[in-house]
Amino acid sequence: MKGIKKSPTEESLYLEYSHQAEGCIFPLHTSVTLFLLSYCECKVFNVCLVLIEESADTSFLKEALPQDVEIQIISKQELPPIVQNCCLPAVVDQPDIFCRAGLAVVLRHIIQKSYEAEPSRKEILELLGFKKTCLKACAEVSQWTRLCELTIPLAVENFLQESSDQPPVIPEEILELERKLSEPVRVHNDDKLRRQKLKQQKAAGSEPPSGKGKVKSKASPQKTPKDVAGSSKSLELKVALSKLTVQEDAAATNREPPHIRKARASDLPPLEHVFAEGLYFTLADIVLLPCIHHFLVIICKKFSEKLEQFPLLTSWYQRIQDVPKVKTAASKCGIYFLYLPELLNSASKQPVKSNEVAAVDEQNDPLFVGGPRPTMTKLMEKGIKATFSPHPCPAWTLDWSSLPAAISPREGKMSTDRALRKQQQLNNLVYLVLNQAKPGDRIVDFCSGGGHVGIVLAHMLPSCQVILIENKELSLIRAKKRSDELGLSNIWFIQANMEYFTGMFNIGVALHACGVATDMVIEHCIQMRASFITCPCCYGFIQNTSKFNFPKSEKFKKTLSYKEHMLLCRFADQTAVQLPLQRRLVGKQCMCLVDLDRAKAAAEHGYSVQVISMEPESCSPKNNMIVGVPMENGHSHLMPCH
Repeated sequence: MKGIKKSPTEESLYLEYSHQAEGCIFPLHTSVTLFLLSYCECKVFNVCLVLIEESADTSFLKEALPQDVEIQIISKQELPPIVQNCCLPAVVDQPDIFCRAGLAVVLRHIIQKSYEAEPSRKEILELLGFKKTCLKACAEVSQWTRLCELTIPLAVENFLQESSDQPPVIPEEILELERKLSEPVRVHNDDKLRRQKLKQQKAAGSEPPSGKGKVKSKASPQKTPKDVAGSSKSLELKVALSKLTVQEDAAATNREPPHIRKARASDLPPLEHVFAEGLYFTLADIVLLPCIHHFLVIICKKFSEKLEQFPLLTSWYQRIQDVPKVKTAASKCGIYFLYLPELLNSASKQPVKSNEVAAVDEQNDPLFVGGPRPTMTKLMEKGIKATFSPHPCPAWTLDWSSLPAAISPREGKMSTDRALRKQQQLNNLVYLVLNQAKPGDRIVDFCSGGGHVGIVLAHMLPSCQVILIENKELSLIRAKKRSDELGLSNIWFIQANMEYFTGMFNIGVALHACGVATDMVIEHCIQMRASFITCPCCYGFIQNTSKFNFPKSEKFKKTLSYKEHMLLCRFADQTAVQLPLQRRLVGKQCMCLVDLDRAKAAAEHGYSVQVISMEPESCSPKNNMIVGVPMENGHSHLMPCH
């Protein structure tokens, strides 16, 4: 049925629809979201399928949609404006100014809302894992989130769309998941569980396996959870199933005998995977199930001999069927589990790719002896010095006394001293934005936190639209509350990783974006040919990622190795006020050099870039600003104040 019906209290959930094949809805993000809705029996959202193309065939949709979820079909043109600027899936609150976008953020929100609607279903909240952190870290910095949220769904989509009957090339991402399932499990109480496992093994007359991380098949697919828990010798499976079936904790026992208590940690057997993240069923399993199921359907149908490459994955696939409500939820979404033969696990250990080994070795290299001075000398010999551009207006300040109280950082939970320093930081950024903004501009406050920068800008620039982008929900809710108090009408709030914001904008700003987040902001601005004003933070967290390699600029690459650049980053974090003055001065020089590399890299993309110190420098130990303006804008230099 076309068109959107909205209840004033309902949130709207928008899912992309491109096509359907082999009983699977594409893109897989949509299949995953529908499966979670079915598992949670969630009815609190107004669910809309958004047709990527008007001509998309929807005639066979019914069999793959959850039968108990009412779904409307709409066109892209019917999306609220805020959603048109984001990647789907997305959830929007009324009145369409607060949006959550991206798979992990949306799924975590569905879990939270489902639990709020039915607090008796504790298993829903437990999908978020230990300390509610499952898939919370953004994909840009977490390899695991990236694998689950982005690379496996995309790799499986590409695999499913290959029509060749020739033996397929198995996606690297699937092999990576098989390898991760072979790694020992790390959990918050693993020492206790590993000692319990050692006791169990000694009681059975067996010794810990010599090959660490090898996982043995835990359960036949025909067995029920009760049968498995009763017959299996696996401590891990008992612990996992005791949580799922609300039994007594399988690891809770009396005090271990002395020879178990005194065993060295290195002599304890590793814990083995039961589910994707370890011992417990989490959101990661929900995300992976539709992807792995559709992958295995093709493998079993055309290339069953390939199954032996994934003994751990097939074991996981069989085990997940024993989780209460999973089979029912899957069948409502057109997912009917395959029967797979029991596989031997001797070949399960995948060789680690050589480039992965190199990356790990590089990042674990010890720092050079003697501190950063040899590296700084090396740069100086190439004409690269830690020098700053002059501040265009060091004495400029907002008239804080005349601004509404809700704008001031003093209204938060900060101490008086910290609030004053935050005001000084804002003076610097706001001046630089006011220096460049024009009526009608869109300004994006990346990594906005509680909205200190964005809310001031929205108030000071009523003819501009300001968009706050932040991954932490509570921070953004706090920002919206402040905005509502001020009655601001030119502001949007988007909870998402910044790469899921796809809208056009003119100026990007970020105050204390942590580690490579600063580099992500600059890259996003360059892609949109927008000006940027960033204040970096957490230099010690900078490292090579799937998107960035350091050093970034050609001049620095020709002079420094990755290890030498990392040395500068580590010392750039040593600017705290309690450190000795000389050490802080060296830290400030290292900060400048790291940011000069970023500035030179942006200049290679046609930007005029300056590295400027905030005034006063005491406003923050991380007081650098990188200011970039596209050369084509015709005003590449900052105007001094009068």
